[in-house]
Amino acid sequence: MKYYTSLLIFIIFITGIFFTSCGKQPDAYLQTEEEVLTEAEEVIYEPSRAEQVMRSLALGYPNQIEKVEFRNDDWALLLRGVWYYYAGGRLLPEDKLDNIENYSAQPFYNYQAELPEWVQPDSEEGERYRSMSNNRNQNPPRRSPYFFDDLWRAHNHTEADRMVKTIRFLGHPVTVHYLILEVLSLVEQEILEAGRADYQVQTWINSVSSLEGWMWRNIADTQSRSFHAYGIAIDIIPRSFGGKQTYWLWASQYRSDWWNISYNGRYHPPEEVIKAFEKYGFVWGGKWLYFDTMHFEYRPEVLILGGMLPETRR
Repeated sequence: MKYYTSLLIFIIFITGIFFTSCGKQPDAYLQTEEEVLTEAEEVIYEPSRAEQVMRSLALGYPNQIEKVEFRNDDWALLLRGVWYYYAGGRLLPEDKLDNIENYSAQPFYNYQAELPEWVQPDSEEGERYRSMSNNRNQNPPRRSPYFFDDLWRAHNHTEADRMVKTIRFLGHPVTVHYLILEVLSLVEQEILEAGRADYQVQTWINSVSSLEGWMWRNIADTQSRSFHAYGIAIDIIPRSFGGKQTYWLWASQYRSDWWNISYNGRYHPPEEVIKAFEKYGFVWGGKWLYFDTMHFEYRPEVLILGGMLPETRR
């Protein structure tokens, strides 16, 4: 940055001499040097991934996160009086930074607005997916729970139990964190309205058998806390999957090349249902490589990273 600033000052100086010698000054020269430099820095500035993630979190959870700033050579946010540092995506409090190598990065990614067209993986991609799957089995990710534990005030089973409420969603009981009760009711309203106008959506609503929400546990076959443990994830289970696959891990028990299962071989809720959840801050597991098509979780920051601002944040 110092190099570009010095270069800009030099260009301004030379330009000034040239126009002065010609008896004319450029319009930009009427600005102060500070104004010109400020405008130039705004044009060339691109936020780092760390800043993008931290600002997306602050926008996604404005009632919990107090502020975001660059401190101690890293981007950090203040949550309930504790500074959390980006730490390569690990989101660690200051007193845990010495143990950074013990944790994997949190899943912050740019969520896709539309499901991309299915393309059969070639042999090279297949080997890469196989290697990723084997590595995951042999070295399951261990993500730091500290930030999300504090965000949802659920550091253990007892605390989480105090934070959740049982409601009815699409006619079925489900237990979720009390802070997402309102957005869930808005999602339900959208789905029911869509059902009244679309026979396919209503048929899907009628097919729902049960819902699974809060459950204090880790993600299957990992050492990382599941978002079900906070009560912000819901699995919508139909009476039948129609012979299709819904979860990559279950599918891998029958097919070692689970990544080759096309969309036609996967169970998908109707598009209107997916869009209703996304509208209010939920991501759908059907857009993940490690697909989980019955799964929705409240992650407004991930939608924001993908350029999708949830309705409740507009």
